[in-house]
Amino acid sequence: MDGVRRAERDDAARIRAELLASTAMYESEQAQKLVDEFVGQAHKVGLPTVELRARTLDGASVKTNVRGWYIRNDHSAAIGEDGRYYQLTVPGGLMARFRGVRLESSPPPLVVGRGGKDGETGDLRDFLNRTLAGQVKP
Repeated sequence: MDGVRRAERDDAARIRAELLASTAMYESEQAQKLVDEFVGQAHKVGLPTVELRARTLDGASVKTNVRGWYIRNDHSAAIGEDGRYYQLTVPGGLMARFRGVRLESSPPPLVVGRGGKDGETGDLRDFLNRTLAGQVKP
């Protein structure tokens, strides 16, 4: 009997994991559409890009290999000219301060800062609109 219950629990856990992964993929696809729309609008209105900087875990600001637009006033997230989403908090050490870091993009979220402190989370669309409106300083 225990073997049957364990198999049922394992199956249920696998199904939950698959549903979670499917939901995350769907959300990222929807978010990417918003990002693509933002990049087109940013180019259309002539919103200038900047050389993005990242912040290491110890708080140092370091240069990166990406140009784009910050979407948060704390500069912890950005959209690159390439239409990709970047988290700008990176591990780093002394060499990162001198050489900079190579950013890796991540799938864009529909909710920026999910699980963060109050006032630091919100819909991706709102963050993108604030950037287009010039409310996020470079």
